[in-house]
Amino acid sequence: MFGYLRMFLMVALLAGITAGVVGWGLHMIGTTPLILEAETYESAAAPEAAATDRHDHAHGSDHHHDAAAWAPEDGWERNLYTLGAQLITGVGYAFLLTAGIVFFGKGADWRRGLLWGLAGFASFTLAPAFGLPPELPGTEAAPLLDRQLWWIGTVIATAAGLFAAARLRNVYGYAIAVVLIALPHIIGAPQPEVPGGLAPVELEHKFILVAVATSLAFWLVLGILTGAFFKRYAAETSVAA
Repeated sequence: MFGYLRMFLMVALLAGITAGVVGWGLHMIGTTPLILEAETYESAAAPEAAATDRHDHAHGSDHHHDAAAWAPEDGWERNLYTLGAQLITGVGYAFLLTAGIVFFGKGADWRRGLLWGLAGFASFTLAPAFGLPPELPGTEAAPLLDRQLWWIGTVIATAAGLFAAARLRNVYGYAIAVVLIALPHIIGAPQPEVPGGLAPVELEHKFILVAVATSLAFWLVLGILTGAFFKRYAAETSVAA
């Protein structure tokens, strides 16, 4: 039992940490420069927001702006926090993939891991992005709780649909998959009352494409490594047993 637990931990940690570092590097090259560019538009709009706040106070308005939230300093501090978040994300998703491989009971290699990675990308990134695409700083958005609930529901429905299609492999399974995957989008993602943002539309579209492409690369690396490490350590565990 302890041998299988060790295998599970080794697979998830090695695959998750490695994929997390790769994902962090891709973010540093791809999405981070776009985020920093968008923040210049947000900073430029700050004096106007401050002037509006002073006007509201002068006229006795009840509207208040929250104090600026803490954020890491640009440079190495911000990059380290990004790396930490990416490592946690990578390990967490690696645990999910490893658990899925164990649950299916068919083992895995890098090829099966690739398919698991594509399924993870479809469930956690692609399907939610149709309703709630990645957002730049300064983008208008619906209430956070509404977006979180829709995102979680979309992930669960998409993963369940893919599971039904892969498990049943017949017309009923495919029909169930279509219904489950389409359902969150039929319901519709929560949208802001006034859409738009501070950054130019071209920058927003570029960010969405780069963010989705970066996520795809991350999931492919994570899936391939999870499958490869699973095959290696499962073989070692079987020999030791």
